[in-house]
Amino acid sequence: MDTTANGPTRVAPHRVGARIVLNGTTLTVGELIALADGAAVPTVDPEARERAVRSWRTAGQLAAGGRLYGRGTGVGAQRSVPVEEADEAAHSLRVLRSHAGGAGALLPARQVRAMLAVRANQLLAGGSGIQPAFIDALADALRLGVHPAVNEYGAIGTGDLTALAQTGLTLIGERAWISGERAWTGGERAWTGGEAAGSSGSSGSVERYPAQGRAGAGAGAGAGADGRSGASAGRALAEVPADPPADTPADPPAVSHRAQPVSPARLTVVPVAQPAAVSAAPLSGPVPHTAPVPVPVPAPALASAGFPAPVTLQPGDALALLSSNALTLGQAALAQRELDVLLRATHAVAALSLAAVSGSPEAYAAPVHALRPYPGAARAAGEVRRLLGLPDRPPQRQGRRIQDPFGFRAFPQAHGCALDASERLREIIEVEVNCPSENPLMDGDGTAAYHHGGFFAAPLGLALDAADLALLQTAQLSAARLAALGDPGLTGLSAFLGAGPASSSGTMILEYTANSALAELRSCTAPASAGHAVLSRGLEEAASFAGQAARQALRATDAYATVLACELVSSVRALRMHPVPPPVAVFAVAAAALPADTDDRPLTGDVTAATELLPVLAEL
Repeated sequence: MDTTANGPTRVAPHRVGARIVLNGTTLTVGELIALADGAAVPTVDPEARERAVRSWRTAGQLAAGGRLYGRGTGVGAQRSVPVEEADEAAHSLRVLRSHAGGAGALLPARQVRAMLAVRANQLLAGGSGIQPAFIDALADALRLGVHPAVNEYGAIGTGDLTALAQTGLTLIGERAWISGERAWTGGERAWTGGEAAGSSGSSGSVERYPAQGRAGAGAGAGAGADGRSGASAGRALAEVPADPPADTPADPPAVSHRAQPVSPARLTVVPVAQPAAVSAAPLSGPVPHTAPVPVPVPAPALASAGFPAPVTLQPGDALALLSSNALTLGQAALAQRELDVLLRATHAVAALSLAAVSGSPEAYAAPVHALRPYPGAARAAGEVRRLLGLPDRPPQRQGRRIQDPFGFRAFPQAHGCALDASERLREIIEVEVNCPSENPLMDGDGTAAYHHGGFFAAPLGLALDAADLALLQTAQLSAARLAALGDPGLTGLSAFLGAGPASSSGTMILEYTANSALAELRSCTAPASAGHAVLSRGLEEAASFAGQAARQALRATDAYATVLACELVSSVRALRMHPVPPPVAVFAVAAAALPADTDDRPLTGDVTAATELLPVLAEL
């Protein structure tokens, strides 16, 4: 075992069950999502870790023979300012501290965990020159279910500098770990086992997590923001119980269709620093909002409490950790997976709508798409045929329409573009999470370091923008089909599928709800890659803004789920009103899950149920 890289080499088993091997070369979007959701734990491939050890040794050898950017020099516009050899370790710490300037809301645990997984895997690709103890600590954090507090704003697509600096300070023990998913807050206090603890960096703010609906930015977020905690000088750990006190408002119901629990519902904020004695005196009452700096927690105490031991920062570690778009890639992977699920669910919803208006199968005929061979369009048409049991070559149509509106007739063409864009996005993400992007990049043969721009995330940003634009095209057709379902001239049914008097509104309001969500989606399609910035005294005169594109993609998928759910509610209602509903599995599944009452009534519950049904339809 190699103990020279600040810790023993951890020999992990191959993937078994809920274990995913990180080796720097084969991580998939699906595996990344499993790690982010806590559905799997990582193990580090020993050969990949040895590759990282060689890269770390190469960096040390090259630095001894001449200056390396960010190690023997300043960073950014300070690139030509030399750093004395004796000051290199302190310089690395200053880089982390000075770059931990993120702002805005704290990010959900799921996104931060995705970032940790990406960064660990990238470092195992070799080339960073970082000490491998950082890789071990990242993997430990994922296994233990803890994450750093990371703010939303700070990156422009040339490296997630603030997020990774905040992560680095947490890994070395200067900032707090957060464990769990939520906390109940009250004013300037956070409940901790019936006792109140102040939050030195927060005023009872609340963060929303997909899994739980609410999460603590009170005790946890505020502490993480500056390395301070509301814990008293005599208490090192503050745990929020799963059940709030009786006078604490109940948690609202989760509303996201992406709910993925990661760990038990508790928030633990652990202020850490260099080893020192820890007092075991209990907390006996409310702690003032202006709480003192927390007591340092030594490594053994951290380990026994289930937190990674702090890593000792060495020369060159700071820039090696920061040179990555790991957060953006994690967010992009979450968006791509959600997009993939929704696009597959769209096949089922569009098929139901086609059946509801007795639409023509000719637009979905296999010969049509064989002659214009776009993979996505052919797949979309084929899926609709499969779900409705249609033949590849439909018989001569005898109906009241020669052809249908675009929402039905052009569906394969528009939706196919979204399928192709989603697949392209997945391919780019899987390239980026499995290759080194660090600057400078250590050569695998140990003889050179290359200064380059591999951290410039143009491929990712452009792919995200393209996916949003393609999604808009298919979302607009979903809204068009929703409108068609309310038209008696197309369905042969009552206007807006009302079941009472002729003046009944039926599903009329769903057009408004869908178009409201569609407007949100449309606002997400302004290409983030069209942005421009000149920074660091003109040295960095361009940016990809991939981080903004990733956040837009997450919002776009949320909005699209609502658009599609509105169409699903209407299509199922329309088919229920048909004399003979289609005898296909997709209708049976949808009808069993959605309310059958057709009276004029609030439809929010119907839309919520339809949204939750989309992942099920995606698997049919």
